Amino acid sequence: MDTSKSFQDLIVWQKSHEFVLKVYHFTESFPKKEIYGLTSQFRRSAISIAANIAEGFKKRGKKDKIRYFNIAHGSLEECRYYLILSNDLNYGNHPDLFKLMEEIGKLINAYSRKIQDSEP
Repeated sequence: MDTSKSFQDLIVWQKSHEFVLKVYHFTESFPKKEIYGLTSQFRRSAISIAANIAEGFKKRGKKDKIRYFNIAHGSLEECRYYLILSNDLNYGNHPDLFKLMEEIGKLINAYSRKIQDSEP
C-alpha cells in the first residue's frame, strides 16, 4: 500500500493544505458582510478537503479510506462553486486556485485508485 508514515507525507494533503492557506489569503479581502456567509463557508469547505484526507489516512479498511477521499473530493467541488461565486460577485478572480483544485482532484482520484487496487 502506501509507505507514508503520516498524512503530512502525502502530496495530496500537502497540496490541499496549500489550497487552504491560499483560500484564507484570498478571502481576507472579501467584504466584512460576508464573514459569516461566503468567507466562512469557503474556508470551512477548503479545510474539509485536507481534514478528510488526514482522517482517511489512518482508517484501516479500503471502504473507509475511500469514503473519506470521496468526502474530500466533494468539498473540493464545493470550493469550486464558491470560487465561481466569488468571481461573479466581483470579490476577485484567482485562476491559480482553479489550477490547484484541478491538481488536487487528480491526486485524490489517483490515491483512491491506488487504495482500491491494493491488496486487502
